Amino acid sequence: MLIVPEKFIADLVSAEDAFAAVEATFAAMAREEACNFPVVREALGEGRQYGFKSGLDRAGGMLGVKAGGYFPGNAGKGIPNHQSTVYLFDPDTGRPTAMVGGNLLTALRTAAASAISIDRLARRDAKVLGMVGAGHQAAFQLRAAARARGFEKVIAWNLHPEMLAKLGEVAAELGLPFEAVPLERMVEADVIVTITSSPAATLMAAHVAPGTHLACMGTDTRGKQEVEPALLARARVFTDEVAQSVTIGEAQHAVAAGLIAAGDITPIGAVIAGLAEARMSKDEITLFDGTGVGLQDLAVAGAAVRRAKERGLGEKVEV
Repeated sequence: MLIVPEKFIADLVSAEDAFAAVEATFAAMAREEACNFPVVREALGEGRQYGFKSGLDRAGGMLGVKAGGYFPGNAGKGIPNHQSTVYLFDPDTGRPTAMVGGNLLTALRTAAASAISIDRLARRDAKVLGMVGAGHQAAFQLRAAARARGFEKVIAWNLHPEMLAKLGEVAAELGLPFEAVPLERMVEADVIVTITSSPAATLMAAHVAPGTHLACMGTDTRGKQEVEPALLARARVFTDEVAQSVTIGEAQHAVAAGLIAAGDITPIGAVIAGLAEARMSKDEITLFDGTGVGLQDLAVAGAAVRRAKERGLGEKVEV
């Protein structure tokens, strides 16, 4: 088994690598060549979450599981709140093949998923990017979105406005003007990325203009909610996996309210594989419910392992 620690990941997997790996995985899911297993997620108290996401990609020859969660007290200890590790196994024998640090990989694969949705669903003439949320993953989301479209401006809102300064620095690195705005001004955005851990809707239907694409990336647990359910009723809804979307994703609330059904939601992989249409008109609102699937984690971990082997990095252990 090859151990690839967290310290190597930044040099092994680029944002472009993550985009390609996740896009291929979504397409494999749509072709029924890959499947995710049911998510296990438990609350540990004091805001801590721990769980497992796993799956099998027959096309890519990947079997594995990501173990990890959210530990809000970590920030005060100087370590990321999100902690995870990916374990890979030989799909034919079940023997472990790799253990890979998953913290940066989680941020990269999450940003890749939203960028894929922007690339496939946003209007080609999108110029204004709206960001809702300014936590650790927001910087990854901003950089990934900027690679998907030629934005000319970034507007942003966060519950704690003092956190927006760091996001503004990322926008400056990208050469983009940046402005902190109230939520009502999100109607100016052509693309909106939400990346919060909110327990109640923040972005309302009235905050979104016709023709907008939304990438809702923060809701991955029962009870979380970033946007008003009425917004999903106005939009064509896409997701990484329908089963997760309606149970732990943003769509859980709209489904519970009877505003949409599982059959109204299109897997983004079907668009990638040419099995479903993307945006149908310039005024259509499209919404991607990014719940985060185990196969995404396996895909980027597999990329890290391949690159580590090429460079002779990591530590081999007998198991």
